[in-house]
This record gives sequence, structure tokens and C-alpha cells, in this order.
Amino acid sequence: MSPAYVGWRLLQVVPVVAGIVLVGFVLIHLAPGDPILALAGDAGDAEYYAAMHERFGLDQPLWRQVGTYFGNVARGDLGVSYTHGRPALDVILERVPATLLLAMVALLLSSTVGVAVGVVAAARAHRATDLAISGIALTFHAAPVFWIGQLALLAFALRLGWFPVQGMASAGSQLEGWARVADVARHLTLPALVLASQEIAATARLTRASMIEELRESYTESLRAKGVGPVRLLVRHTLRPALLPVVTLIGGRVGHLLSGAVVVEVVFGWPGLGRLLLTAMQTRNSPILLGIFLLVALCVVLANLLTDLAYRWLDPRITFTRA
Repeated sequence: MSPAYVGWRLLQVVPVVAGIVLVGFVLIHLAPGDPILALAGDAGDAEYYAAMHERFGLDQPLWRQVGTYFGNVARGDLGVSYTHGRPALDVILERVPATLLLAMVALLLSSTVGVAVGVVAAARAHRATDLAISGIALTFHAAPVFWIGQLALLAFALRLGWFPVQGMASAGSQLEGWARVADVARHLTLPALVLASQEIAATARLTRASMIEELRESYTESLRAKGVGPVRLLVRHTLRPALLPVVTLIGGRVGHLLSGAVVVEVVFGWPGLGRLLLTAMQTRNSPILLGIFLLVALCVVLANLLTDLAYRWLDPRITFTRA
């Protein structure tokens, strides 16, 4: 993949993300309700509400608010959070590490475990192992993530006591070094597994189908005739080409993973963007909402670019053009 193609794709990020933020801005500002009433209550007088609208620029026409917002974003200013009284960018960046940790661990789990389970199912196609894996994967794929999270919380945290119930670290603890890492990992395990559960199921099902399709190709018959063993045939010869549609799935579900993180963070009290987004929706805190939309849009668009790069690594014969 040439640097020119990568640069051209990066240039496409700007209009795509701008379009997503524009739609979000218009929908948020056209929705019923007044954010100032949500923030200050209904006990104030008309003069107070007018002053608050002027302070946050809500007294301007919508088209002017849009122009002002995009001009500020170009300078790195996402506005001031209505409820925090601080720059929205600072509030969002404080929550990014927690969400990034949860999402990246879930993505790593879903990719590695999903592919491994799919390969095992393909190797034992139409046998008891394959049927069991397919049944479990279908169940997790169909179940809502908030339902899985609540069941996991009740079973493994409240009843068995294997994992903490809420939070990212033990309350009141002053742990440092590896002790703190172990404490965070213990709090992270259950939310990450819940968030990854649907993605593991989807990845495993597609990997299984893709591997079975590859094993039916004529070149695999030739390799078997040459004495190539089943394990080597699966791992070394058929896995790499079978991963092309799987990479498409993983790259395309980054947005789904981030939206699932919102639910999981609320269920497990994880201090990330999910809880911040929920609070911002309840108070109509549009600077925070739009800032999170902008961040998620950037992540999804960049994930698609990384998917293209993975294509090139998996199959060097693939070429990309600007057309």
C-alpha cells in the first residue's frame, strides 16, 4: 500500500467525520427540550434563562451555531460542558483511558479467542464439538449485551464473589505498582469478557464458515496428497486467506464494540465514556455529546483504514487505488 493511498484515505477522514458530527449536531439541537432547563431547573426567571442561553450561544440561529461549532473544533475547542463548567475536551479526555482499556482488551479477546474457537469448530465440522461451539456462539450472538452483563454480575460477582461488583479499582485503596495493576485487572476481567462475548461469537461463526470454505478449495486437496498434516494445513495454509472476511468483520464492528462499551460501563460502574455519555444525554449536555460522537467517528473511520492495511498484510496480491 503506497503512502499516497494512505494519505488520500486520511484526507477522506475530514469530510466523513464532519458529516457525522453535522448530523449529530442538528439532531441534538432540534430535539425537544431545553438544555438550560435540564441544567438549572425550572425555578429561575426569564432574565436568568436568557443570560444562560447567551452564555452558551444557544440564542443564535442554528446555522450560526453550526458554523461557530465547526470553527471552534478546527482550533481544538469542543466548547464548555454545561454541567462541569470546564472545557468539554478535558472532561472527555479524562474518561478516554478507562474506555480505551476496556475496549482494547475486549477487541483483543474477541479477535484471538473468536478466531481460535472458529478454527477448532472448522477442524471438527459437523461433529459434536462443532455443534456445541455453534450453539453457544449463536446464543451469545443473539443475547443483548446488557442482559449478559446483568447475569454475569449476579452469578460471578454477587453470588460467587470471584470478581468485584463495580468500579475500576478497589474503593479507598492506595495500591501502587504491580499491586495496582493486579487490582485493575481483576476489576477489568468481567466487563471485558461481557463486552467481548458477542464479538467472540460473531468472529467464531465467520471464521468457521470461512475456514470450511477454504478447506474445500482444490489446493488443500493437493496439500493433503503431498502429506501435509491437518494441523499444519489449518494453521499455515488455510488460516491466512480465511482471515480476510474475518478482518472485515472485526474492522466493521468497532463502532458496535464502542456502543456496547456504553452499556457495559453503566452495568459495571466502569468510569469511562459510557457513563459520561449517559449523564450527558440525561442533561442534554451537547458539548459532551458532540465531543464523544466526534471521537467515536474518528475511531470507526481509522479502524476502516487499518482494516485495509491488514488486507495488504494478509494477501500481498491485493492492491488499492483511489478509484
